[in-house]
Amino acid sequence: MAEQGGRRRGGRRRDGRRRGGARPAAPAVKTVNLALQGGGAHGAFCWGVLDRLLEDERIGLDGISATSAGSMNAAVLAYGLVEGGRDGARRALAEFWRRVGETAAASPLQPSVWDRLQHDHSLMHSPAFLMFDLMTRVLSPYELNPLNINPLRRVLQETVDFEAIRRHCPVKLFLSATNVRTGKIRLFGNHEITADAVLASACLPFLFHTVEIDGEAYWDGGYMGNPAIFPLIYHCDAVDVVIVHINPIERDEVPRTAGEILSRVNELSFNSSLMREMRAIAFVSRMIDDGTVRPGAMKRMLIHAIADEPYMRSLRLTSKMNPDPRFLAHLHGVGRDCADTWLAETFEALGNRTSVDLAERYL
Repeated sequence: MAEQGGRRRGGRRRDGRRRGGARPAAPAVKTVNLALQGGGAHGAFCWGVLDRLLEDERIGLDGISATSAGSMNAAVLAYGLVEGGRDGARRALAEFWRRVGETAAASPLQPSVWDRLQHDHSLMHSPAFLMFDLMTRVLSPYELNPLNINPLRRVLQETVDFEAIRRHCPVKLFLSATNVRTGKIRLFGNHEITADAVLASACLPFLFHTVEIDGEAYWDGGYMGNPAIFPLIYHCDAVDVVIVHINPIERDEVPRTAGEILSRVNELSFNSSLMREMRAIAFVSRMIDDGTVRPGAMKRMLIHAIADEPYMRSLRLTSKMNPDPRFLAHLHGVGRDCADTWLAETFEALGNRTSVDLAERYL
């Protein structure tokens, strides 16, 4: 039975305050920027990371820079925030990836029995995929897919209200695409976010028609920014940048087979722009530390990384083309576990220091 005066046994009142009127201290919120890499079906790893970060109310979001599958995660997350806050974002991401898996289940590009027995989630022994892969090397998407059918467009349109993002998005979005004609990066901001902008950011030229927006043609943003860091420096207040890595930076073995060589070329090209920006950030940080520039003349950015490179190195390139629901769920779990470990080890560093060795990792 409650005590008189609105108090309960155990020293607490009904309203949650301790005796004496003091409320329990709210958890300190640290606001960060997110940088989300692309990587096809491997983007489900990023989904798992985001799911765990959204679950932690100590983490606030200022800006999100994203590319390819990262752009899809960013757009879905932003819509979920508009509709239902953190829980809404988690539900929206789960619904999006569920629909991706359902769409993939109807595709002829399925792992073979041997692929499933090997548990490497690749399509290396799938007859349909091997035929499709061969055809993409000799025929363009305009010849293979003259009607320009892209199942991801329907998934996005059924999952995301882009008008809601353009009107009410609570975070700053920067989705990267590559201008085919000029070779320059194009950033789509909040008021420009559409299904076309997201698909432009994820347009692999060997698989899809170029995406045309305002008379310009775009390919995957990974060629020029995977993801771009500079908009987070110039346009966001938060100084912490959390990079969610999808593509491994280092490998121990030199590739020998055609598939291994192609996979490594893909990783190198899609990491190159990020590596350049990290070198610039490391250079600025050294100048600030050395006193080469006067205090306040340049902005110090604090860099953090969420990655599971050993696991990502174990996956074949073709697994990026395998959005099998079981594989997506597995990647989600790997991402959640990785983010959980990162929070336990790195939360204290947010707002205080860079938690990765920039020279060792990026220079």
